[in-house]
Amino acid sequence: MVEKARRLSASTTPGRVRGPQGHITRGTTAAQRMRRVDRWLTDVHGALLRRTDRPLAVDLGFGAEPVTAVEMFTRLRAVNPALELTGLEIDPARVARARERAGGVPGLSWAVGGFELPVPRPPTVVRAFNVLRQYREEDVPAVWALLCAGLAEDGVLVEGTCSEDGRRAAWVDLRRDGPASLTLALRLGSFERPSDVAARLPKALIHRHVPGEPVHRLLAEADAAWAAHAPLAAYGTRQRWLASVAALREAGWPVLGGPRQWRRGEMSVRWEAVAPSS
Repeated sequence: MVEKARRLSASTTPGRVRGPQGHITRGTTAAQRMRRVDRWLTDVHGALLRRTDRPLAVDLGFGAEPVTAVEMFTRLRAVNPALELTGLEIDPARVARARERAGGVPGLSWAVGGFELPVPRPPTVVRAFNVLRQYREEDVPAVWALLCAGLAEDGVLVEGTCSEDGRRAAWVDLRRDGPASLTLALRLGSFERPSDVAARLPKALIHRHVPGEPVHRLLAEADAAWAAHAPLAAYGTRQRWLASVAALREAGWPVLGGPRQWRRGEMSVRWEAVAPSS
């Protein structure tokens, strides 16, 4: 992945990186929109945050308003009070607005920047949500590589997409050596079938929700398990979801975590099980 990062930097700015890498996003944001991924971060990577001295988190492309970056800072700082967070945006006007509306908070800063991650030290966590939607699928590996090359040695990149209200989301958990898992997250009671999350798949997978692709098979089998466990709806949507995820694991899918995570309407699987076929 590091070699791909070098190629991306060389192709955009010969000789060295000069200025922010990437494109300005629409900037759409809203309070609580990222609560699912933030909760997952504190749960799955809480140990990493606790053992790191002064961990640095980055909210890449925080949008037209700083609200979700402030929420991320608050949630992650509850795990480690020494955590610092930098919100990065390519648009200087958005950075100026963030400093005006959320400046002066110790440990929270704002800067102009993109995929090159212009921060004081390698970050422990980078959240890049709804950033790659406008890119081509073939651009994703190089962007991932550039971001992962900037991580701390044991750092984590979370790249994904969510609905405007945050009720449906999907993200990839990446490390310096590449992607580790895909997580699907839906608010229980807000969907008809698990495949409703398909429209929120990360850019690397959203065009792969077609017959013959692993992620399509995962969602098709999730729908089948959901239908098979319909009688459990009498005991609540949560019980139906728990049984459906357990059935997928029993069927051989490398489902991670356990009931504590599944109860929230989440399911994580190892990346190799859903990676694009070609």
